[in-house]
Amino acid sequence: MDVPFAWVDVFTTTPLAGNPLALVPDADALDAATMAAIARELNQSETTFLVRPDDPGADHRLRSFTPGGVEVFGAGHNAMGAWVWLALSGRLDPARDTFVQQIGPDLLTVRVSRRAAQGAEVSMEQSAPRFLGEVTDRPALAAALGLDTGALAARPAEVASTGAEHLLVPVRDGAGLDAAQPDTAHLRALLADVGAEGCYVYTLAVDPASGLDAAARFFNPTVGIAEDPATGTAAGPLAAVLVRDGIVRDPAAVVVEQGRRLGRPSRIRLAVDGPRVTIAGTGVVAAEGVLHL
Repeated sequence: MDVPFAWVDVFTTTPLAGNPLALVPDADALDAATMAAIARELNQSETTFLVRPDDPGADHRLRSFTPGGVEVFGAGHNAMGAWVWLALSGRLDPARDTFVQQIGPDLLTVRVSRRAAQGAEVSMEQSAPRFLGEVTDRPALAAALGLDTGALAARPAEVASTGAEHLLVPVRDGAGLDAAQPDTAHLRALLADVGAEGCYVYTLAVDPASGLDAAARFFNPTVGIAEDPATGTAAGPLAAVLVRDGIVRDPAAVVVEQGRRLGRPSRIRLAVDGPRVTIAGTGVVAAEGVLHL
């Protein structure tokens, strides 16, 4: 069969920036093994497949796989890119701006606005935040990230989730953030020990004039991602933690920068209102193709 796919750059308004997503629409004929093989072939941090929902309350169901063939959940760039493509390809009812997506067992609200000059803008709810405990072994954290212990900030590292469990590790400044060079085996073992999927290293030492609340990098050797340029499933729990601790200036407008070290700077916009975490961003379709299977 011939299987069309698209390349969507997420958290950007221009191609070749932000976080690239491979998207396969109309994927009902593909089984999970084939989806995993396609994700390995396309070799992006995630490849998302659009399939018919099995819950009558959903408009679309999304399944996402990493290059390692692992299916992952949570609403991040994997989901945002899918809705950007749906909007720009004319697949959405123009009389509506609110939809429901099914990701795993979760039904999550999505709002889409279409802006012809700048692609599409999507905002979507994530799962309610869960704070799963602090990680206090600072020497182990530093060693896993290739850092000196002194590069870590005084704030504790912790595992949190808004749909996917990630370890959030604060460092003192941008120099420490740039210096992080994880030991893959060590970090994978540490993440398994603390019950986390990926590691979000972040700093609060950002220029107040930049409009940022934090800058971050994401590493996920658990599912075969060396480094990801924009990770909504990690930015969500970070925003929830910063609001919980009273650190952010405006809980309705939390901004995290990611991807600068990879040459793909991305700004992830979030809002936190009690148990409700919303992530927003733009995206553009950068390429299209066909797989011949």
